[in-house]
Amino acid sequence: MGLHILKQMYNLSDDGVCERWVHDPYFQYFCGESYFQHDFPIERSSMTHFRKRVGEDFCVSLLQESLHTAHKLGALETKQVERVVVDTTVQPKAITYPTDAKLRYKAISSLTKLAKQHTIPLRQSYARVAKKALIASSRYRHAKQMKRAKKVEKKLQTWLGRVIRDIERRLVDREEVASYFSVALQKASKIHAQQQHDVEKIYSWHAPEVECISKGKAHKPYEFGCKVSITTNVNPAPGGYFVLHAAALHGRPYDGHTLNQVLAEVETQTGIESERAYVDKGYRGHKHPRRGRIFISGQKRGITAAIRRELKRRSVVEPLIGHLKNEGRLGRNYLYGIQGDKINALMVSAGYNFKLILRWLRKIFWPLFLESFGRSILLVRYQVA
Repeated sequence: MGLHILKQMYNLSDDGVCERWVHDPYFQYFCGESYFQHDFPIERSSMTHFRKRVGEDFCVSLLQESLHTAHKLGALETKQVERVVVDTTVQPKAITYPTDAKLRYKAISSLTKLAKQHTIPLRQSYARVAKKALIASSRYRHAKQMKRAKKVEKKLQTWLGRVIRDIERRLVDREEVASYFSVALQKASKIHAQQQHDVEKIYSWHAPEVECISKGKAHKPYEFGCKVSITTNVNPAPGGYFVLHAAALHGRPYDGHTLNQVLAEVETQTGIESERAYVDKGYRGHKHPRRGRIFISGQKRGITAAIRRELKRRSVVEPLIGHLKNEGRLGRNYLYGIQGDKINALMVSAGYNFKLILRWLRKIFWPLFLESFGRSILLVRYQVA
């Protein structure tokens, strides 16, 4: 657990935090070691197995523990939790930019590789010509020769259909291995049949749960991943702005339809009922039972001077999301599956809270340290100079 906290606090990979643990005595002391260790005590893959074993509920309890620790140290007060800001962002998945040519080639190569593993002979694997077609498609599109590009992509679609039908015919006499092909054939058939304007599409072979979300950004019109809801305190706590709640939301839900669930989970996890919640215009039509406690950006009616001041602070959640993406691991999720999306959002939020707690402790103890050792430090610096 200590390795996972350190990983999120310092934005390291599983391999990176394991390598640093061997050389950093502070990392070892944080994880409970009394003497310096020269060898890593576990396998790196144990971190992956641990995430799968503990699941989402344990990560929720870790986020709760970070808030409890902040409250116990005085970095977060109860009154800050009563007034919150809720917003959503996109957690991109670690996939390549999806194109029809890439997906069809990946489906062909994966099916032929699986057939080779189970000794199923195919009429043709299309390994050589499919790769040439993929390269030609990218070159034609770069040169704006769309007719030639679409002609090559049509060939890839035809070859994919042939491979699918060939494997299905071979599996009639090989029922003992049919179960190994069920998922792959299902994904390949969906890639072969999907059209441009279909709603439920596959954008990645290894991550079929990825969703295409339009955010309206000029530099990035579409992002591929899942929605994540982030809740923070609207008024600054002594330790800063903490992540009070985080949840990955699949199915591309409308923001307003998620507000009831998010506020209920915030109350369950913190034990404090939110008096006021501030949201942006994407939450219009939320239908929360206590509509008088939900305030939307730009609202003019039914607000007092205090609410107006707090409503202006609704945008504090935006830099918080930026920190989670740039300094944390919310900007690119490398964990597998839907469970990986949920765990990553929770672990990143917990790691960010622990970073704020460390900064709060440094703020408290640094004046005491200077008062006790400041004169000796200045004397040593003078002698060295």
